[in-house]
Amino acid sequence: MDRRTHEMASPVVRDAEISRAARRSSSRRVTIEENWSAPTPTRSNIARTPGSLLRQHLTPQPWSATRPPDLSAILGTVGKSPRLLQTPGRLGNLSMMSNLDDSAWTTSYSPQRTGVFSTMEPVSFTEDVTLSAVMLREEDPGEAATMSMYSDFLHSYLKHSSTAVFELIEEYEATCSEQVSILKKIVNRVTPGQQKFSKTASILWLLQQEMVTWRLITSLYRDRMQCALEEENMFEISAPNASEKTIVDKLYQRDTLVRQSQLVVDWLESIAKDETGDFSDNIEFFAKSVYWENTLYTLKQRSLSAFGGSGRSIVSELDPDAPIRQKLPLDDLDREDDIRLLKCLFTLLRAGMTDEAQRLCKRCGQAWRAATLEGWKLYHDPNINGGTQLEPVEGNPYRCVWKACCWRLAEDEQFNRYERAIYATLSGNLKQLLPVCDTWEDTVWAHFKVMVDSLVEQEIRACIISSCEADELPREYLEANWTLETVFEELQATDKKRVLEENKEHYHIIQKFIILADVDGLMDEFSEWLSNGRTLLLGHLLRFMAHLILFFRTLGLQTKEEVSVEVLKTYIELLISGKHIQLIAFYVSHLPHDLAISQYAAFLENVTELEQRHQCLELAREAGLDVASITKTVVENTRKKDAGKFTHHSLEPALDSGTTEEDRVKIDVIDWLVFDPAQRAEALKQSNAIIRKFLASKKHEAAKEVFGKIPQDSIAEIYSLWEEQGMDSALPAEDDNAIREHLCVRAYLEAHEAFNEWFKHINSAPQKPTMLGQASFTERVAQEHKEKKYEVDFDIWKGHLDALTADVKEKIYNVLLFVDGGWMVDVREDAEEDHERTHQMVLLRRLCLPMMCFILHTVLHNTKQYQDCLRLADVVSSDNQKLYKVFSNTELKNLLQKLRESSLMLLDQGLDPLGYEVQP
Repeated sequence: MDRRTHEMASPVVRDAEISRAARRSSSRRVTIEENWSAPTPTRSNIARTPGSLLRQHLTPQPWSATRPPDLSAILGTVGKSPRLLQTPGRLGNLSMMSNLDDSAWTTSYSPQRTGVFSTMEPVSFTEDVTLSAVMLREEDPGEAATMSMYSDFLHSYLKHSSTAVFELIEEYEATCSEQVSILKKIVNRVTPGQQKFSKTASILWLLQQEMVTWRLITSLYRDRMQCALEEENMFEISAPNASEKTIVDKLYQRDTLVRQSQLVVDWLESIAKDETGDFSDNIEFFAKSVYWENTLYTLKQRSLSAFGGSGRSIVSELDPDAPIRQKLPLDDLDREDDIRLLKCLFTLLRAGMTDEAQRLCKRCGQAWRAATLEGWKLYHDPNINGGTQLEPVEGNPYRCVWKACCWRLAEDEQFNRYERAIYATLSGNLKQLLPVCDTWEDTVWAHFKVMVDSLVEQEIRACIISSCEADELPREYLEANWTLETVFEELQATDKKRVLEENKEHYHIIQKFIILADVDGLMDEFSEWLSNGRTLLLGHLLRFMAHLILFFRTLGLQTKEEVSVEVLKTYIELLISGKHIQLIAFYVSHLPHDLAISQYAAFLENVTELEQRHQCLELAREAGLDVASITKTVVENTRKKDAGKFTHHSLEPALDSGTTEEDRVKIDVIDWLVFDPAQRAEALKQSNAIIRKFLASKKHEAAKEVFGKIPQDSIAEIYSLWEEQGMDSALPAEDDNAIREHLCVRAYLEAHEAFNEWFKHINSAPQKPTMLGQASFTERVAQEHKEKKYEVDFDIWKGHLDALTADVKEKIYNVLLFVDGGWMVDVREDAEEDHERTHQMVLLRRLCLPMMCFILHTVLHNTKQYQDCLRLADVVSSDNQKLYKVFSNTELKNLLQKLRESSLMLLDQGLDPLGYEVQP
């Protein structure tokens, strides 16, 4: 057995560790009034109940080589539990989380109401400077200070394998502990009476609760998973002559209810111990070594002066029972000291620090009271079965008598309520213990403490014939039928308003279902919280819920899938709104495949920076997401937004329509598909779809930008990838048609670009100098120079115009006479049907091809190529391209009218209507 296990198994060694802190010389002593005389009780001065009095002896010894040596070791409270400020209940009712406006934060979480921040911890100069800087920058810095927890949790998850799940949970607890420590230092700077940092105080409370909840999960589920691997026949039945300690050890080994209830008690005591800290170092009772020294002094003074006056009567004897027997009070100072001492003892017992409570009694001159706290130990004689060496006997052989006496003391109304609670704790008297339990944690601890005590007592009396029948405990205690559900049913039926309110707090609900091992019930609660309003759930609570679901999945526990998915979706939405870019992909990967694609695509739609887009796609690949489907979905979602109908062009040529912000988004979205060469085919398909809409709206510049997003080597890359896959057949029909459409678009955009250049050039012809009237010789010379320069400029302009005209003519004919069936006509008919695409391509032919004809006629007519204008009639009427089918009746009439104008121009030139010379 290693040192830590030995410390857990032995009460003497374990509490010796506690006592070292208590015996240290404190450099920050405070008087008892400073700690216990606060007008409003807080967590530190509310009564506490003792620790698990049976824990050390009742914790089972190892029963397999792989099983943790004892339950306390599983819980891991010694040397590991971080110190907390105070427990949750002191911060008000968290049910108000359903209405978290600023006023609610301020009212419910103000430091004055909590009363938990009065104890100042020593902080270094560097920490002071840092925290002051934080406070100057932030109005309420708690949220900003804990923002790193989102990434810390993910890093912890990725760092641990699925087999190290409990080490992961312990790291979660440690992360919360670090943040709690930071927030405590921030909140402790608040001046009493101020309402500042109310949100920070509430976040502190949430993280404290999350920390202890992870601790509870580690404790209970480690035991549950180990139990699932154990066989029932491995648990031995106690021998007939077994001692109390042996009987209880066996009980803990075989009875899950007792063992896990003890774990809950240990957990609640660890919370109380964290809060208690080294407070015994800081408390200085007036009585150091003499019992009731003020009363003793008064009695001595009266004896010496033979006082016979009418002063207030006090006890005349100083044995422990004197005040009860004589029904007379102690000196006022001693009575106050007694009250403080009893509260302090109860606090230590509530924190499981029984040995420390005994040491405090001895230090205050009440060794007899320390002796009353000793009788709970289970009797065990290791020599009963013989042996070569005599070993010491453990425990109290008359424990049953001692326990019955404790029960009667707890029932005696003459004693102080805390003294009665102390003896109620020792004897399992729930009725007398509950009056000093004002919070949810205290009340749950009292029930589980008494339940374990009762079940243990029942087992002992079932195995050992009692010799003290006269000292029997009440029947209702010995025959109580305890279950985990019973405890929480009684909590719901309590008459304490505060406990009823704390029952509704989110983390207490979670803790209840964790203790009950009711995962489905917990999922139902999660569902209800989400349905009541996602925005009402705090970010850190959502983070906890998401990681708890991942924990359940790692253990292989069944959770309600729809609820789990909804929790993860809500947490992802939180990360997106908080701009936690690097975390989103991981959590999306835990959603169902189709939902993961749509969720991550929705996130990427709002990512605009190129470098950030690269990063998001790389994170998606690392998380195992279907990047190809995601990027395709992003593009499709974007291009389908605000989708307008295809509208017919006006017949007037236009340079371009303006590009809007919405258009710019559709242009840039193509970048998602060009990062990966393997997606070039998809990039062509999606860019074609966007360009079709732009062409229909005469947004040629926008269409040109989309076309320019596609790398020039894309077609070659598509064929290369196909060959790399070992495919000897032709490309898939969809890819083949996408390539053809891409070429059609290129031809059309080139034709428009050529026309735009021609249009700009023809409207920039050099101006002929005007003739001057009666000009001087100098003016005539200057005029001649201008005319010569004009002739040169005109010749240059005319030459460029002829070249541009030839270029635009060629490129428009490339569109009108596009090979293999015509422009925007698929060659492969074996492709999967896409009715929308087919419809758009038909409309584009009707919208664009007549326009190309009118543009070509304009170019030829304005450059006096009238005979070529008339040849357009042959192109349109040809059965090879069947362009006449894309013209409406009105468009045909307009075309014929324009051809008539060209024919008239030929007639004016002395030619026949078709441009040929007139035969004599």
